[in-house]
Amino acid sequence: MNHDPGPADATTGDGARTGLAEGGGDGTEVFARYAHAPNALGYCGPAESAPMATLPPAAVRTMARQFSGVWPYLKVMSTLTGIDDPLDRRLVESYWLGGGIGARLDPAEFLSELLAVIGPLAGHYWAHLTPELAPEAAANHCFHVFGVYPWTRLLGRGADEHPLRVLDNCRITWGTVLDRTADRITVRASRLEWDEHRLELSAPETRQVAVWIDGYSPAPDVHANDLVALHWDRLCGLLEPEQVRDLADSTARQLRVTNDRLSRK
Repeated sequence: MNHDPGPADATTGDGARTGLAEGGGDGTEVFARYAHAPNALGYCGPAESAPMATLPPAAVRTMARQFSGVWPYLKVMSTLTGIDDPLDRRLVESYWLGGGIGARLDPAEFLSELLAVIGPLAGHYWAHLTPELAPEAAANHCFHVFGVYPWTRLLGRGADEHPLRVLDNCRITWGTVLDRTADRITVRASRLEWDEHRLELSAPETRQVAVWIDGYSPAPDVHANDLVALHWDRLCGLLEPEQVRDLADSTARQLRVTNDRLSRK
């Protein structure tokens, strides 16, 4: 089933309460909200006893440099845009959600700079990190999930459930809150599907998401009709409608170029 919820699904949220900046500024709080779930689950970044998003900005900056995935992207984006701070809010939001300043970078140039950083560290699972990735390249997390990580290359080998689950959870998902009961919300959002040939987004379905985990919530006042971002099925915060459009567009584009590659296997 091919359903790509895009701008039309982004019209109902109360995104005004996100308080997102138009210009630059410190992006450590945004970085922490999106990196918190995989870090808390032990998938990336350093071990930390306190929830990452509860730490002061200086501590988040120290931790951010230890994320072997996202940090090289932010460094390269900083170099190519001339924005001195890799944790400038414009770069951080563009990385996690697509769109924005990162979308204006030349993909081939970006990939060349990125491979110069991560290529020497790659093992045999990463032999695909070559200039041939240029058609898929983008300065955002979606490219990292589908193009740089090896999981899409494990599909079609007879055990697809695990790589599909990782791909779906690792990408940033957008959804609409249908209702809230105590400290749980019902969110309408799509899942990633694999039909043995192509990756596609399902028709939106409901899922239950905790507002608070380990004493932390990125959006304690979330309520019905809000637009939200999810990472590893954990709440990352509220989204503006235009951010949903950026995320939907970058996801659709990445699925298209990934499917083009998979069709040539």
